[in-house]
Amino acid sequence: MDRFMDFMERKFVPVAAKIGGQRHLVAIRDGFVAIMPLILAGSTAVLLKNTIFSWIASLEVLIPICDQVWWGSLAIMTLLVVFSTAYSLARSYDANALASGLIAVGSYFATLPQSHGDAGWGYIHWGYLQATGLFTGLIVAIIATEIFVRLTKRDLTIKMPEEVPPAVGRAFAAVIPGMITIFTFGIVFLIVDNLGGISLYDVIYEGIQKPLQGFSQGVGSAMVMAMLINLFWFFGLHGANIFDPIMNALYLPALTDNAAAIDAGMQAPNVITRVFFDTYVHLGGSGATLGLIIAIFIASKRRKEYREVAKLSTPSGIFQINEPIMFGLPIVLNPILFIPFIITPGILTLIAYIGTAIGFAPPTYVAIPWTSPPIVGAFLATGATAASWRAAVLAAINLVVSVIIYLPFIKLADRSRKKETAK
Repeated sequence: MDRFMDFMERKFVPVAAKIGGQRHLVAIRDGFVAIMPLILAGSTAVLLKNTIFSWIASLEVLIPICDQVWWGSLAIMTLLVVFSTAYSLARSYDANALASGLIAVGSYFATLPQSHGDAGWGYIHWGYLQATGLFTGLIVAIIATEIFVRLTKRDLTIKMPEEVPPAVGRAFAAVIPGMITIFTFGIVFLIVDNLGGISLYDVIYEGIQKPLQGFSQGVGSAMVMAMLINLFWFFGLHGANIFDPIMNALYLPALTDNAAAIDAGMQAPNVITRVFFDTYVHLGGSGATLGLIIAIFIASKRRKEYREVAKLSTPSGIFQINEPIMFGLPIVLNPILFIPFIITPGILTLIAYIGTAIGFAPPTYVAIPWTSPPIVGAFLATGATAASWRAAVLAAINLVVSVIIYLPFIKLADRSRKKETAK
């Protein structure tokens, strides 16, 4: 174990730290965080429409409000992410963030066809703007911002006299870089169109996004993803933040697909969504550390510091915040807790996948806040319907399993303290 820890500290941690601080990944992560209020608003609208407003006849008149909220949030998610990601990336370069965001949005539209089906010219299908367009939108946002920022830093700008208001000066400074950027994507559209493609979106969706999403629905890949997050956490790196761009790009479209299907009265197509992990796997935070806290209360007799940290960490753990126990116990670089901390997410993912796939629990389709308490969160994420109690039971089963996994290792830690005091 000592050799393994030494190897990981020398080889893995420096590389992982670079990945975690990578400018573009950070921009994508911050871009998704920025639109979280809109995602939650849209999910709440879907939830209300399919529960309270549908159950009570007198409230059905309010359903159009939910439809419009969804239309202004989840239905245009890609558009929102394009702007917020470009804005965040430009800020990291200390460039004109507002102009970058606007130009990225314009560039994304420049890659889309101007008609859809028999609708005629000037009609853009909303499918290009919802979550299925995230891959294309993120690629365009990053490339457009890189082009704009590099041109701006080369002073390829129109400089106005000092008397001109700063806002006007910044706008004129962005003219030439912005024009070149959006024309670049207009050329991309022409090339794709002449090569027989419909649009850049269709090329990326069919060639990259669809295969990746199909792969991500496999239980094996989901288990690996959950365990990798904890591997980063074990070495003191925020695994959830590092993998957030990947998780959102792969599993948010699955969540919105489920929501759209259920809203249309059909079967949800995906077992694993973005919320699936917060609902069934990250119980108390990454590594299901609420299970660890409970295991400490049950089995830790000699390690008083464990019990004190567990007491202090319980309130935050209930709301899925585990930094107090992660760094207070600590779990970070703790060789005794390495095995349960890494394997627990994988096992919980497998159990939740089986429970959902066989129909015991309904699929998740509501984007709940990640701070939602375990068990309650499962009930809400599956629509708070008559069948959602089974999702709550599944989350409770996973919590019990996490306690069982951690228990022998807490006893081992207790035994090691006994040996220390006996010397």
